[in-house]
Amino acid sequence: MFHFSRRDCCYIKSQSQLVYCNVRSMKRNFGGSTPTSECTKVSNKRQKNQNTRMGQSESGYVASKDFETRSDACSGQQSAVPLAVVEEILLNLPAHQVVQVCRLVCHEWKELVDSAAHWRERCRTEGLQPYDASRPPEDWRLFYFLSKFRRNLLKNPRAEDGLQGWEIVQNGADRWVTERNSKPFPDNTVTRCFVTSHGLCLKEQLIDLKKEGYSDAFMDQLRPRIKISDWYIPPSGYRSHYTLYVQFLDQEKNPIRTCHPYNYFRQQGSDYPWCQITYVFRDYGPGVQFIRFTHGGMGWSGIRVTNSSVEICPAAERTPQSFRNHSCIYSGGETMAD
Repeated sequence: MFHFSRRDCCYIKSQSQLVYCNVRSMKRNFGGSTPTSECTKVSNKRQKNQNTRMGQSESGYVASKDFETRSDACSGQQSAVPLAVVEEILLNLPAHQVVQVCRLVCHEWKELVDSAAHWRERCRTEGLQPYDASRPPEDWRLFYFLSKFRRNLLKNPRAEDGLQGWEIVQNGADRWVTERNSKPFPDNTVTRCFVTSHGLCLKEQLIDLKKEGYSDAFMDQLRPRIKISDWYIPPSGYRSHYTLYVQFLDQEKNPIRTCHPYNYFRQQGSDYPWCQITYVFRDYGPGVQFIRFTHGGMGWSGIRVTNSSVEICPAAERTPQSFRNHSCIYSGGETMAD
């Protein structure tokens, strides 16, 4: 799902080997032997190999031979150290290092890394918990990574950079503009918004999931839920129209599914607050690589929209109670209240 550079992989491997040396030293302590600096032994072994192979570089064969030897030793001596000690060390290492390197050290480490208990504890210590504790995730490792690396895939969602990042689809009458919020937003960090005109205005963004780090295999096999959120406010005293629709596209940008979950006409009336629209899409089928997010509307003095988001989110998540009145789940062609 996530890609690391060659430099990152080299760093991860070197750090894992240092941790491995410490674990080997602890094994000797727990086993009653005289404590020895395992790192010094590894260094001496490398020097010996260098002396017998004058024409070879220190990297390559020697390094791989050392790693294989230590892996065999780990399997043979694992019972000498309590698993709780190894688990504590793994919990204090970066998650990607644990999966990409530590999991390959030996069979016992692999079982620890693959256990639901490890990822449940990692979620607990890092404060990553589902909204509904009575509905725990089926896959705690997937829940961890989706929560940890979760982010808004839309660029410039709050109009802080004008209209940058958005493609204008329709620009009726006085056209799209941006301005400071005339009515305070529930989150005081959101200070600007996009404004339509009395003619229909639409804008969109196309999200490439592969470029964002979500591979074809990840999307097809795990089918994570896709959360769409938008905020809008109609003009006071005038009729208005707000619209939102989403398309799921394959690698050739052909539509797999087109969803028009929200198309709202508000009659002339009183002053309205900011409204949040939230949808969680599931069962959208295989082959999704692009997501097209389109929204806009029209009104005499313009519809205001801001703080839009598209997120890949854990399946166990539920919408906060404060937003429940404006939230829906979209599934298999049906829209139903949460």
